[in-house]
Amino acid sequence: MIKTIIVDDEYNAREFLEKLLTRYFPDKFLILEKCESVDEAITAIEKYNPELVFLDVQMPNKNGFQLFKELNKIKFEVIFTTAYSEFAIDAIKCSALDYLLKPINYIDLLETIKKYDQKQNKASQEEKLRLLLENIDTGSSAYNRIALPTENGFELLKTNSILYCEADSNYCKVICLDGKNIVLSKTLKYVEELLPASIFQRIHKSYLVNLNYVTRFNKTNELLVELSNGETLPVSVRKKEEFINAIIQKK
Repeated sequence: MIKTIIVDDEYNAREFLEKLLTRYFPDKFLILEKCESVDEAITAIEKYNPELVFLDVQMPNKNGFQLFKELNKIKFEVIFTTAYSEFAIDAIKCSALDYLLKPINYIDLLETIKKYDQKQNKASQEEKLRLLLENIDTGSSAYNRIALPTENGFELLKTNSILYCEADSNYCKVICLDGKNIVLSKTLKYVEELLPASIFQRIHKSYLVNLNYVTRFNKTNELLVELSNGETLPVSVRKKEEFINAIIQKK
């Protein structure tokens, strides 16, 4: 059984999540303790050495993210639970960590548990949590680094090292400044939602570009954008006005 701790300042939320786990996964989780604060959680983690922690994000005094700043080593997987914080969800997604949106339902819980079971690279968890804290501490949505899912795990990149992204069926190719190409096991739309909209602009159904590296826009005959590496990419007629407005605002 998976040694598990639940952390949530709301009594009803703790009890409800335990009920879901014991009802639908009766032989899978061993609930070691239910904590109502970060301080209680730290004591329980040090005592029981859990494999999995369900962690509420919004709590009084210390929020869930503070937990990782007060622990020396992270030897467990974490699934965040949160009610509505869009900023927190964006930061969690960019760090390639899992979360459940409250009120938690069985379908979402089942999907999250499936992902937990499929995880192979447990060693990357600590790096993902470091990335999460880095993203949270920026205080904005324009994160310095993000974790992008590949077929073999995750690629952690500085956002401004990405030149452009190209759709490839249900996959996405990320072209970096250093010439490296990374194939992601996600769609271009998924990647677009992770990257900061203030920097990355969709110019075509197949292309998302970093505005920092746009050097020229040719609107005669074909609509083409030239990037700092000399490559040219098409701009669709539908995206033309939106792209021009983005460039103007960027300047």
